[in-house]
Amino acid sequence: MIRVLVAYASERGGTAEIAEWVGAALREAGVEADVRPAGDVETLDGYDAAVVGGALYVGRWHREARHFVRHHADELAHRPVWLFSSGPLDRSAEERTVDPVSGVAKFARRLDARGHATFGGRLAPDAKGFMAAKVARTASGDFRDRDRVAEWAAGIARELRSVSA
Repeated sequence: MIRVLVAYASERGGTAEIAEWVGAALREAGVEADVRPAGDVETLDGYDAAVVGGALYVGRWHREARHFVRHHADELAHRPVWLFSSGPLDRSAEERTVDPVSGVAKFARRLDARGHATFGGRLAPDAKGFMAAKVARTASGDFRDRDRVAEWAAGIARELRSVSA
């Protein structure tokens, strides 16, 4: 069976939930998936592929996602890799394809990633922290689309099965 690591970096839990949705869709499509915080992953041994996701903050991928990709770049280079970002606090990610921010695009090129998706984010109206609370006053809400996440992950599973066949 194909085994995939879904590693994520999340500050407030919204990206962690997206990673769980990715893992569930992969498993539903017949792929073994382990969903883990990026900071907890020590090695990619035993994984055939990886999905790496991070929340976006002020146009940058979460620091733990950046660190994960840098730290595991050699291991990732020998596996199929997909990346995702979460963060737009509006419906833009549902209405059109949102290109990766420049830092994520560089990682995608460096790893020869098979794909990238940007999903809407989530911010609670009572978010804590100076910047989050300030943004929440005008842009709070849940803009994630679980069906779109599942469809994207099912596409990954199809591609992995066709490569391994």
